[in-house]
Amino acid sequence: MIGLKGKNALITGATSGIGQAIAIRLAKEGCNIAINYRSYPEEAADTEEMALQKSCGNIENCGVKSLLVQGDVSQESDIVEMVNTVVKEFGSLDILVNNAGIQTESPSHEVTTADFDRVIAVNLRGAYLCARETIKHLLSVNRPGVIINISSIHEIIGRLLYISYSISKGGMENLTKTLALEYASLGIRVNAIGPGATITPMNQAWIDDPEKKAIVESHIPMGRAGSSEEMAAAVAFLASDEAAYITGQTLFVDGGLTLYADFRESWSA
Repeated sequence: MIGLKGKNALITGATSGIGQAIAIRLAKEGCNIAINYRSYPEEAADTEEMALQKSCGNIENCGVKSLLVQGDVSQESDIVEMVNTVVKEFGSLDILVNNAGIQTESPSHEVTTADFDRVIAVNLRGAYLCARETIKHLLSVNRPGVIINISSIHEIIGRLLYISYSISKGGMENLTKTLALEYASLGIRVNAIGPGATITPMNQAWIDDPEKKAIVESHIPMGRAGSSEEMAAAVAFLASDEAAYITGQTLFVDGGLTLYADFRESWSA
């Protein structure tokens, strides 16, 4: 895609699933990639190897630069250090992908304050702090840039038993819009994607259960779950110059799930 080659991208939570697919796709587009991990550098190394192999075919002669960068996005000091490290190693940071996220399952009246705070700290507060530090850098060097938040269909559809997750994604919608509005005139675009049901390790419980899988797919007009690669393709588009006139938007990549499958047949008078 136009305008991605040579850009420097930081992807949080890039050791598996959608984050890993994004790192691989951006590397294939010619971006230098900073792969964030929280605890296990070997998982980030797996992402790095796949990204460089798929973008170059030969790691030793690859023109794409890669960097493994540790950081817990629930910790402000880790975020500041992470962004500073990327800027120091790459010389600049052009693209931030806020992908890191967690979820906990519980009836809403039984959610502990600690669990609630942990989800919000990673999914929403962490995304804001990563964006804040990236914007500070972009303004300090007077450069345009792109921030892409990995949200969810649950920014507009409530999710039973996952209230903290739903709240975090609802907040991400307004985070996206507010930052986009505030910094559009300075050349900083902020958008989000809203994945629907996606085949990732996080969703293995229903992926491996034919009955549960059929229930999930029954709510999707296209009749199937999406792949991590399809989510990554949407991110690559929004990060590229082909989306240069798009900001403040959430692109739902959901097989039509937000169209509400119950409306596939007319039932109103």
